[in-house]
Amino acid sequence: MTRLLTSPRFRLGLLGVALAAAGIAAALVGTPGSDEIERAVDDAGGAAPLAFVAAYAILTLLLVPGALLTAAGGALFGVVAGTALSVIGATLGATGAFLIGRRLGRRDVERIAGPRLRALDGFAERNGFLAVLYVRLVPVFPFNVLNYAAGVTAVARRDYIAATALGIIPGAFAYAALGGSIGDPTSPEFLAAVALAIALAIGGTVVARRRRGPVSEEAG
Repeated sequence: MTRLLTSPRFRLGLLGVALAAAGIAAALVGTPGSDEIERAVDDAGGAAPLAFVAAYAILTLLLVPGALLTAAGGALFGVVAGTALSVIGATLGATGAFLIGRRLGRRDVERIAGPRLRALDGFAERNGFLAVLYVRLVPVFPFNVLNYAAGVTAVARRDYIAATALGIIPGAFAYAALGGSIGDPTSPEFLAAVALAIALAIGGTVVARRRRGPVSEEAG
């Protein structure tokens, strides 16, 4: 039993099971609705921006999808302030998840890494900022899961934080604009926000398919 508990593969498996369990729990229990988020933030009064950022960071750690939170931020604070507060909250939560992943899994990855995994790890270390920026700009990658997964790679913490904060701005702006104009779905602002969200999704999918081959070749 002791040998099993000290096995790197076993501990990494436990981390994966814990993340899967958190995702299932969130799906079964349900996530806060936009009305609940808005009421909770409104109750904070003058500290509403800080309350929103803190709630966003905590919910990000709990694998709650950020699109709803960002839309609520747009409805509460307007497009510009909602985008800024969402980026701050999401970056804080993503950094927390990154540090948890690094603390719990990084050493085990180093111990079990084979040639292929070491090559991928070296690629992540050399191109950390661009690699993280790429997956943040492409919305087809699951944001919350990648937060934890990035922690077990060799990506430098400063590169991860900077690329995350920069890369999520377009998506945050789109969803904040949706939340800020949702009361008038025929307004130019709402239609533009919908168009931007669709463009990010489609463009991200196309870029991901085109980049998969070159990235795999360089890592190999």
